[in-house]
Amino acid sequence: MPLSRKPVGFAPPPIDEDTIIAVERVLRSGWITSGPELAAFEAEISDFIKVPMASCFSSWTSACELALRWFGVGPGDEVIIPAMTYAATANIVLHCGAIPVMVDVTLDDRVASLEALQSALTANTKVVMPVDLGGWPVDYQGICEWLCSEHVKRIFQPASQNQRALARPLFLADAAHSFGAVYRGRRVGNHADITGFSFHAVKNLTTAEGGALAFNLPAQFDLTELQRWFKSMSLHGQSRNALEKTTSGRWQYDVADAGFKCNMTDIQAAMGRVQLRKYPTQLERRRHVAMLYDAGFKGHEWYAAPPLESPERTSSFHLFQLRITGFQSKQRDAVMFALKERGIATNVHFIPLPLLSLHKNRGESMDPYPNTARLFNESLSLPIHLQLSDDDVHWIISEVILAIEAEL
Repeated sequence: MPLSRKPVGFAPPPIDEDTIIAVERVLRSGWITSGPELAAFEAEISDFIKVPMASCFSSWTSACELALRWFGVGPGDEVIIPAMTYAATANIVLHCGAIPVMVDVTLDDRVASLEALQSALTANTKVVMPVDLGGWPVDYQGICEWLCSEHVKRIFQPASQNQRALARPLFLADAAHSFGAVYRGRRVGNHADITGFSFHAVKNLTTAEGGALAFNLPAQFDLTELQRWFKSMSLHGQSRNALEKTTSGRWQYDVADAGFKCNMTDIQAAMGRVQLRKYPTQLERRRHVAMLYDAGFKGHEWYAAPPLESPERTSSFHLFQLRITGFQSKQRDAVMFALKERGIATNVHFIPLPLLSLHKNRGESMDPYPNTARLFNESLSLPIHLQLSDDDVHWIISEVILAIEAEL
């Protein structure tokens, strides 16, 4: 069938002329790896979120794996995560030789509840890592109060210097989707001990590839030492980076730990800096698109709205996850195919971890996660990005309704 209008992509990156100019400026500067542009971007992220310190890396994955390793997570340790998340959340736990302990999500919020996390706690729990799915924040205050309770502290069995200093499980938030989201009047990044953000190509704010950690640890952790460790470990454990060697005139360095290679470049940071300046306006546009979708689907019996706003939480509107109640995955896939034929790209977030061969081979099944199973069958992510006009959104709504009702 011929298309009546221009096809709509699912998540084209928000690259504008200002971004291109910024990258060209860095390319012409003679300094393209980690340097002054990155330092400025990290300072601007800290100011945007209002946290004491933020550090950038090559991806969310590398950033959060470093956080696990900093805390001393290793073989036999357990890290609590939701069953509904991308593979990276579990992969970094397995990289450390530890055990990802999965919990179910709620159907309404689509994130792990405090009660689900509490039910998975054992003496081997070293980290609690819930996921802000689609940009919707978890119950940060509830999780914080629970992890700081005397009950949890009594159960906790520290095995590393940093674990002994914290004296409880680390709250590492997977906020890959929720940069700019708000929980109880403060941006996400202010609540967990460490919060990991993603700047991947499809994220609201992109550096092509990249990620950041926001640090909000208790006062017993020295931020200067913390930053030194993370920066060093992102450069093979090297004690002095290239910019420091150049500006100080001292080339000598040491390597005390076997680090990794996961630093962010100045090219990436330049992209991020331009977008960060425009980000509040971009968030408002994404909110507008999400509200148009919500209004357009309201009144249909099959429609279950995604969480977008509440008195204490505001999404980053990274995804618009349409939930079609009563659908099976084959029906959802048929809708996706019909929309593709009409030029509308869609996606599913995500294939639950227990359905992946990696975790099936670990003995996982979907039986303990009924809400995750249902959410997978019923979910369809619609385009939500800056290139959409209001007219585009209204057209998508009408096409989605037609495609769904053809499958009922």
